Amino acid sequence: MATVPRSKRRRKFQTSPRAQRRRRGTTRGRRQRPRRPAPLPGPVRRVADALLQAFAAAFTRPTYERFVLLLLAAILTTGGRSVLNLLRTLDALAPGHASSYHRVFSRRRCSLWRLGRALAGYVLRRWLPTGPVAVAGDDTVAEHKGKKVYGKARHRDPVRSTHSYTAFRWGHKWVVLALLVPFPFAARPWALPVLVALYRSEEENRRRGRRHKTPVRLLQQLLAALSHWFPERHFVCSADGNYATHDLARFAARHRRRLTLVSLFYADAALYAPPPAASGAKRKGRPRVKGAKQPAPEEVVANEPRQQLHVAWYGGGRRDVAVVSGTGQWYRAGDGLVAVKWVYVEDRTGTHRPQYFFTTDMAWTPQQLVESYTGRWNIETTFQEMRSYLKLEKTRGWKERTVLRTAPCLFGLYGVIALWYADLPARWQRPRAVPRPDPGVVTFSDAITAVRRWLWSEWVFATPVHKPAFAKIPPRLRDLLLRGLAPTA
Repeated sequence: MATVPRSKRRRKFQTSPRAQRRRRGTTRGRRQRPRRPAPLPGPVRRVADALLQAFAAAFTRPTYERFVLLLLAAILTTGGRSVLNLLRTLDALAPGHASSYHRVFSRRRCSLWRLGRALAGYVLRRWLPTGPVAVAGDDTVAEHKGKKVYGKARHRDPVRSTHSYTAFRWGHKWVVLALLVPFPFAARPWALPVLVALYRSEEENRRRGRRHKTPVRLLQQLLAALSHWFPERHFVCSADGNYATHDLARFAARHRRRLTLVSLFYADAALYAPPPAASGAKRKGRPRVKGAKQPAPEEVVANEPRQQLHVAWYGGGRRDVAVVSGTGQWYRAGDGLVAVKWVYVEDRTGTHRPQYFFTTDMAWTPQQLVESYTGRWNIETTFQEMRSYLKLEKTRGWKERTVLRTAPCLFGLYGVIALWYADLPARWQRPRAVPRPDPGVVTFSDAITAVRRWLWSEWVFATPVHKPAFAKIPPRLRDLLLRGLAPTA
């Protein structure tokens, strides 16, 4: 009897209906799992669609759909924001294979610059349509363990370090530029991060053959991008003493129509008068680059009387201070002069040591300068809340693309939560995470709790699978269930 060749038998088996169903991902009695997510319900789209559509230009369509699901899951998830934890929260709401969600950060096409531009543009149109825009620049170190983590280095910890002891942390240093938004429900402006850059150590840049960029240089690039995207707006950047450099001040002076810098100053700064005008008579040598030497700020403060002011202070309060102000041309050899206005501030209550501030806008009053710099402290609050509520230091990615995308997306998530809370219907804004004496003041813990309750009710429990069962739950039990699903941490 003739036998069927093995190749033909294999071909016959592969073309059988059972093999065809297996290749399609279906078997008898089992429905095929959808590959695309279901559209968001109407109540969620009314609040979130404007911002989400602004993000669409940064992705291809399949990647955008998975990015939206991961964004919503990152709000609902408690604990570390690893992709696996996010998929556990979504369960059946996340169609497709789990690896397709991991590849959003590791392999898929994505432009963080477009994401930052979309988020900044939405904030400016919605909350800061006119007038100068206050921004804060600073850096923070996020600890990240692992031997093969990309970009990890040893950085000084400013919180634990003292004058006699320097503490170090191993992880990533992120340079952050945030917009200061005065929401009507908050007692102070909230710092919403829009642009983030990773600082790489000098040793790593030398090993990879790249030019080394300091944190000051990175902040300058972020400011240049923001000014280029919105040339009709004027930005006022406040930064701490690490960014009080002549280079950054000179950059702000060159772009004075679109940028003003505010930072700490030096008591012994080298100040000069402008160079004298060139005379008609011929003279030998190069023209002078600076005029006569002026007294240093500490010399002026020692002889000038104090002016009493009542100014806005750190944390949204107010404080009585005594100030002395002056102007001059800040000089550094080889870089020329930069016109600055400086202010000496002495806290009358004695809780803060005296400090010197400066600005590149010569028309500012001392009160404007002090209040602009003290408003910078809101970005420090943002860093602390991101560690507590968004688990900034619990990320697990170690590849280059994953590292460069995960943390910036978490910084942007902070702003997304704040913006969605501001647009929520009033009935969802009422619950508070913790009862407080002042019911009119909202914190980020209140905002993330309210947005979580809103997403559970209007999205997860509103799906056709869960809606009938959720509607039968008594209201008091439903509220208790939401409290357990939407904690702050």
